[in-house]
Amino acid sequence: MSDRLNVLKTYKLYVGGKFPRSESGRVYEVTDAKGKWLANAPQSSRKDARDAVVAARKAFGGWAGATAYNRGQVLYRVAEMLEGRRAQFVHEVADAEGLSKSKAAEQVDAAVDRWVWYAGWTDKIAQVVGGGNPVAGPYFNLSSPEPTGVVAVLAPQESSFLGLVSVLAPVIATGNTAVVVASEKAPLPALSLAEVLATSDVPGGVVNVLSGRTAEIAAPLASHQDVNAIDLAGADEVLAKELEIAAADNLKRVLRPQPVDDWTATPGIDRLTAFLETKTVWHPTGSLGAGGSSY
Repeated sequence: MSDRLNVLKTYKLYVGGKFPRSESGRVYEVTDAKGKWLANAPQSSRKDARDAVVAARKAFGGWAGATAYNRGQVLYRVAEMLEGRRAQFVHEVADAEGLSKSKAAEQVDAAVDRWVWYAGWTDKIAQVVGGGNPVAGPYFNLSSPEPTGVVAVLAPQESSFLGLVSVLAPVIATGNTAVVVASEKAPLPALSLAEVLATSDVPGGVVNVLSGRTAEIAAPLASHQDVNAIDLAGADEVLAKELEIAAADNLKRVLRPQPVDDWTATPGIDRLTAFLETKTVWHPTGSLGAGGSSY
């Protein structure tokens, strides 16, 4: 028998491509489905949330300006790295959600496939939602999608991993940057996913992961003037209403939680288009010259 001590993992936040502890120094206990202690997770503060928004804004220009093909390569790389750490995530998801190893493996495999799904959409979504528009006059009129900006994402509370990937991947696939609030009761898979993102060519700041009390972290994100949109997937009915009111301060896009979200179902493109804006360009043809204008 080995008398070697277990090396316990120290979970940290993921902000701006780095792994800080909460600036408050607070942690909270995370337990499995049977109440057994698993780890101490950092309990993010309002300042942590603000720091994450600053990091996401700083990263937005470069990520939005990358080619769609390049973003697809990066998302596919996430799937590759996640596949290589499959055993770790099966173990964490089983503990977090009280699943058997086989059921947890199904969740992890579906999450890997979800990254591949959205990687394939990065350079195709523009053809689906953009295109030429018929107008009266000697003009070309073209519409193309552009990312909204910084998106706050409240990860689902129950599906700590597959649900998280299902709401995060489409946000960054279309060129947005994200501040993710992990599941409050099962944050460990999200905090481990941050380690995968950090080694998967995802630029620092494109995804920022916070753990702690959902309501405490979400409140400053909803009212933050530099957050452009918020996905309320992980908010209950009461919290969602409060956050939607706070988000109205600067006319954020708000994706409301659905009564029942089946994260195992094949995703459509609704979440890809939820945080896109449409730019329309007018360009004269014929005798009006070579100049053009847009709005």
